[in-house]
Amino acid sequence: MSINTNQPSKTKKQAQREERLKRERQKRLRLILSIVGGAVLIVLAIVAIRSLAAPSATEIVQVTPKTRPQTERNNVGDPNAPVKIVEFSDFQCPYCKQFADNTEQTIIDTFVSSGKVYFTYRSMGNFVSQNIGKGGTESRASAEAAYCAADQGKFWEYKDSLFVNWLGEDIGSYTTARLAAMAESLGLDVEQFRNCLSDKKYRDQVEQDYQDGIAAGVTGTPSFLINGKLIVGAQPIGTFQQEIEAALQAAGN
Repeated sequence: MSINTNQPSKTKKQAQREERLKRERQKRLRLILSIVGGAVLIVLAIVAIRSLAAPSATEIVQVTPKTRPQTERNNVGDPNAPVKIVEFSDFQCPYCKQFADNTEQTIIDTFVSSGKVYFTYRSMGNFVSQNIGKGGTESRASAEAAYCAADQGKFWEYKDSLFVNWLGEDIGSYTTARLAAMAESLGLDVEQFRNCLSDKKYRDQVEQDYQDGIAAGVTGTPSFLINGKLIVGAQPIGTFQQEIEAALQAAGN
């Protein structure tokens, strides 16, 4: 008795089914490879963009000197002026930069230089992290750095440098290296400046600025107190002129 060892041949229908399954598996594999490849390309693109966007410590824009009378730390003007303006600001705030670029110097030239206004800059460097839940680390660091620069008589010049060299929120504009490079560009004693930062000498002052701003009703930056009246936002110069003139009239000037 002989045994037939030959396996039964596949039917045409079975062969077609297996071929169809094979093609489907190949199609799924190509799709997976395509998705993975696309994801890798996206990650590489993000890394490349961040690498290009990341500011270098050596790429510091020099500031153009501005005329400011009677500067004393974060104050400018005559302390006995009839109108007191206190700005609550954040060095990472684009609207604060807009005010600094377009309006601040006109107020100084028109009202501070004439002895009518005493202007004070205060930081809201804690505002972003404590109220919006975002980073805010560089806001605090830059605020502390400005006060460290004030120790060497360069608060306002350093403030200008911070705004000129800001490139975006929490992307490395105000790393310790760049803050020190800005100090060096202004001729400060960099070792003294670095020690001030590392010792967190002005951490409490930045916190006090924030608390005083909140107590005054500040809910966003920039905000201004003009003889105690709260003005919110980077308003045009006409608005400030109107408010200053009203304050002068109320003060009998």
